Amino acid sequence: MFVSDFRKEFYELVHSQRVLLFVASDVDALCACKILQALFQCDHVQYTLVPVSGWQELETAFLEHKEQIKLLIKQEDDLEVPAYDDIFRDEAEDEDLSGSESDDGSEPSEKRTRLEEEIAARTTKRRQRREWEARRRDILFDYEQYEYYGTSSAMVMFDLAWMMSKDLNDMLWWAIVGLTDQWVHDKITQMKYVTDVGILQRHVSRHNHRNEAEENMLSVDCTRISFEYDLRLALYQHWSLHESLYNTSYTAARFKLWSVHGQKRLQEFLADMGLPLKQVKQKFQSMDVSLKENLREMIEESANKFGMKDMRVQTFSIHFGFKHKFLASDVVFATMSLMESPEKDGSGTDHFIQALDSLSRSNLDKLYLGLELAKKHLQATQQTIASCLCTNLVTSQGPFLYCSLMEGTPDVALFSKPASLSLLSRHLLKSFVYSTKNRRCKLLPLVMAAPLSIEQGTVTVVGIPPETDSSDRKNFFGRAFEKAAESTSSRTLHNHFDLSVIELKAEDRSKFLDALVSLLS
Repeated sequence: MFVSDFRKEFYELVHSQRVLLFVASDVDALCACKILQALFQCDHVQYTLVPVSGWQELETAFLEHKEQIKLLIKQEDDLEVPAYDDIFRDEAEDEDLSGSESDDGSEPSEKRTRLEEEIAARTTKRRQRREWEARRRDILFDYEQYEYYGTSSAMVMFDLAWMMSKDLNDMLWWAIVGLTDQWVHDKITQMKYVTDVGILQRHVSRHNHRNEAEENMLSVDCTRISFEYDLRLALYQHWSLHESLYNTSYTAARFKLWSVHGQKRLQEFLADMGLPLKQVKQKFQSMDVSLKENLREMIEESANKFGMKDMRVQTFSIHFGFKHKFLASDVVFATMSLMESPEKDGSGTDHFIQALDSLSRSNLDKLYLGLELAKKHLQATQQTIASCLCTNLVTSQGPFLYCSLMEGTPDVALFSKPASLSLLSRHLLKSFVYSTKNRRCKLLPLVMAAPLSIEQGTVTVVGIPPETDSSDRKNFFGRAFEKAAESTSSRTLHNHFDLSVIELKAEDRSKFLDALVSLLS
């Protein structure tokens, strides 16, 4: 059920209905789903969960369940939802009426009359087809202009729970993870992130404020959420500090760790902090307590000397009892890695359910499994970036940069997944901007391709907007990809909810890119 403004009044209308939840395959959507599930369970509302990875699966699921689907709105509400027939059209309707005539012995005048009627019918049908295409084009244009620079869907669901006085600490945590997912994947601006963090911080204070007496009476497995200024280092509390510095995009790009000089700068950075290499390379949990106490301040001070002014960021952490602690970004990386696991031991739906389960505190084993997969994912990402930069795979095509991963590249199966390829592309572009001396190239967007299916001869293509300090980094590649495919009759599939990700026949890649260059020049 996709509703842009899911208000309390709308929720109250579903109590007597069996609800269908169509859930997209991204972490923010999963978090929104968890909040809705908790609300439905609280109110004993029956629901069916339907995971969908793209428009085709959504349409298939819609048609399978269309007898159960009702759009519940109040009389005075206007959601401006387009009709199904305005978007989809039965192919049988587009077939021209047969123009062949059989010699059935009819009089010439009767044949002429019947022919005129058929011509008139075909003319009317063509006019209706043109009107429908124009109406559909206008509707899709409005929808395709939508950018991710809005509110996290998980935050919308939490706001709903709060308005009904049914918000719980678990729901608040899922809202935090959903917001962090959008920030990690550059779907919202830094200003929007900071603003929403401030909103959630007030809820955290409300749910987790306890005096000393109450703190001493807590059970050993209680849940506590806290606001923190923590390090901008991926998974460092579940890894070694050295591995985290090496495989975090922020530090890898600024140190230029794909080069020998960059690795020397990292050693200088560690020496400036005065941290023994033995301590840095062992698991964070095993480091000396005396070093960990002031570690954040030590790293921030040295980072400022090396030009990294924002090494610490506003975030949240959660404690499950006294043993398990996770940052919101830890959960984002773990959940995404479970959802886009390259392992072939299960279907996409199995991976979806496993990722959804990892968000529950009763399934910490799955969350820890996700953390291990996330480490491999981050290592593969940085190794691929180093390979692309060292072999000059990133080339300028004029109006954009282009990089293509070849079949046989290590971990190439991982990067056939849309979110994984998008994350690689963003990190690659950031690293390229720090590596190149060409000022013009620093302002260009990036188009990246990776093999998808050898059997079908397809590749996944993603477009990334330029790396700029501007708060308005809108991605125009969705419309550009569509126009380039239309003008060259390239065989593409625009199936992903992220319009800047498409599937393309490898044979059509050359003419598709030529059209894209011409279009964006």
